[in-house]
This record gives sequence, C-alpha cells and structure tokens, in this order.
Amino acid sequence: MKKDGTVPVMGRITVDGSQTQFSCKLTIDPKLWDTKGGRVTGRSTAALETNRMLDKMRVRINKHYQEIMERDNFVTAEKVKNAFLGLEHRYHTLMQVFQQHNEDYAKQVEAGMKAKGTLLKYKTVYKHLQEFLNIRYHVKDIALKELTPAFISDFEMFLRTDKHCCTNTVWLYVCPLRTMVFIAINNEWLTRDPFREYEIKKEETTRSFLTKDEIRLLMEGKLKNAKQELYRDLYLFCAFTGLSFADMRNLTEENIRTYFDEHEWININRQKTGVVSNIRLLDIAKQIIDKYRGLCENGRIFPVPHYNTCLAGIRAVAKRCGITKHITWHQSRHTAATTVFLSNGVPIETVSSMLGHKSIKTTQIYAKITKEKLNQDMENLAARLNQIEEFAGCTI
Repeated sequence: MKKDGTVPVMGRITVDGSQTQFSCKLTIDPKLWDTKGGRVTGRSTAALETNRMLDKMRVRINKHYQEIMERDNFVTAEKVKNAFLGLEHRYHTLMQVFQQHNEDYAKQVEAGMKAKGTLLKYKTVYKHLQEFLNIRYHVKDIALKELTPAFISDFEMFLRTDKHCCTNTVWLYVCPLRTMVFIAINNEWLTRDPFREYEIKKEETTRSFLTKDEIRLLMEGKLKNAKQELYRDLYLFCAFTGLSFADMRNLTEENIRTYFDEHEWININRQKTGVVSNIRLLDIAKQIIDKYRGLCENGRIFPVPHYNTCLAGIRAVAKRCGITKHITWHQSRHTAATTVFLSNGVPIETVSSMLGHKSIKTTQIYAKITKEKLNQDMENLAARLNQIEEFAGCTI
C-alpha cells in the first residue's frame, strides 16, 4: 500500500499452466476492487477510466496472443508479456534480409570483389518477390518463419505464368531465394529449411559457337568502316583468347606478361569469379593487341564501346560477312573453348584453366565435340592400332 492508501494493480497472464506477471502501472483504492471480476466497482469517473484502461490491456494482450500463435504456432506466457510490454525481439522478414543482402553485395561490387551483373540479378529477383507477395498474399513482406515449401512452389508458378520465364530462368531466379534461406539458417533466424523437399533442374541447352569457316568469313569480310572493324577485332580477340566481354574491356598492359618461355601471356583475375586466367597469346590475338595498343589513355588496351553497342555492331558485321547464325558476344567464349582450343587438341583441363572456371564441369558445358575433333581422334587411334604388333598386317 502506498502513502495515499492506494495499491498497484498487477496483471497476470496464464498460458497452458505457465504464468507471468507485470505491472499495469495503475493504482486503486483496495476497498473498490472486485477480486472476482478483476475490475473497479462504482460509477465514479476514476473507476470508469481505470476499467476502460484495463479493458484496453485485455484486448491488446489477446491480440498479441493471436499474432504469436499465427506466426510461430506456439505461445508462452512470457512471449505474450514481452510482446505487450514491447520487449519482444523483432522477428526477421524475407524482404528485410534480401534488402540487407543487396546493400552488402553492392558494396562488394564497388570494391571490385563481385560482378555488377550478379547484383542486377539479385535486384531483379527482389522486385519479382515484391510483386509476388503483393499479388499472391496481399502483403509487402513475410516473416522468415512463414516460408514453406508451398511458398516456394507458388513463387515458381508466378515466374512461369505471370513473368513467362522458361525453366532455366526460373532456376536462375529461385537460387537467390535459396541464398536468403541459407543466410537465415546460418544466423539461426530459421530452424527448418523450406527447400528441403524442393527440386528444380536446369534444362540442357545447345551452346552455339562459330565454326572455322564462319571465323574465316568474319576475318576476310569487307567491312564498311573503322567502327565495324573494331567490333570484329574485339570479337575475334575474345574468340582466340576465351576472355569474356568484361575481362576483355578490363584488360590493361599490366595483364600482359612474358614468362620463362619468352611468349606473351594474359594474366587476369576474372571479374565474375575472381579466378586467375593464364592465356598464352596466339598470333592473331597479338596482332589485334598491336593494332590498338596505345589508343587508350587509362592504361587499357582496347577502346571498348558500351556492351549493347558492341553487340549490335558485331551482329551487323556477321550479317555483312554472310553468317546467318544468331550471334551473341558470349558465343565468342564458346568458340574459343570448342573450335579454337578443344578441336585442336588442347586438353579440357587446360581449357578450364584458361577460361578461369572454378570447376571443370562448367568447361564441359561449353565444350562440344566437333566432327573435326572426332575425326582427328579416330585418325590418331587408327594410327596407334596399326603400330601394335598383334594387329599389324592382319587381314580378315
């Protein structure tokens, strides 16, 4: 009892036998307290105001109980009390984790540690998830604990139907969502993996490349102007080195080195993976470097226009040279792996190292066995069989 004769009102929450108490921050005259009803008796202004505040507390406590039950599927008296008093730890949500991930990734891109293209992929998936949550669940965000296998399947269906994505694009866009789940599990914000029963596989696609005849058409074609010649030369350089567009654009004099064999080599960290590529310069690649060396003031070897400009330019050049195949810039990398390297007897392990792949499985996707390579291998086999005494000179 206080000096003024009043006593504090305490609240008690009971859930499945567990109890916890808290102060209601109210004081009343003990003579007016109805223990059974948990209210103040009388019609005075003070009594009515106190009862009104107690009713509001009951409503808020019941509301927190329902929210915790829907969110976590289990409730304790302590969790309800903490939520009511504002002491509950804020639960993590999918879009919050995604947003923080993208901000951290952007800093890594600025530091040159990650590729800008990958960041754009994460941002695209973030936008798709925002739209999906709005259309499918009518919310802006969702708690990590609410992620279920059904949620992932619904998102896949959204990408296929609303966004008209093919299977490989769906696979590409679901991977960032899986990354967010891994982050949540590693931080112990999520105890179960909603991907545990989910599976989607990439479809095998045919990787196009230029044949020797098409490369010759490109090299011997009569072009309109110096711009078209630049597009052609940049594309051929990638085709004879295996460099990607970004790595070719970033190439500087510091990346050209002479080793023990007195030949010039490209030594460059791939922008996409950070893996080091060591590529010996073939004569055609050296000629292209010598042609443009010294034209850039920033130390770079080639004056490379914007990617879209180069892509449109090489397609116009290919059409002018009589190449009917659909041209992409990445196709030059496939051409290097298949027509230039593997078809001329370079082992796939060496090709993998030159292309800067982390895994030889990636190289196997690029590499296609050409008829020329098949014929060459069979000729070598036939020659070896003829040298074996058991088979030499045998007739049937």
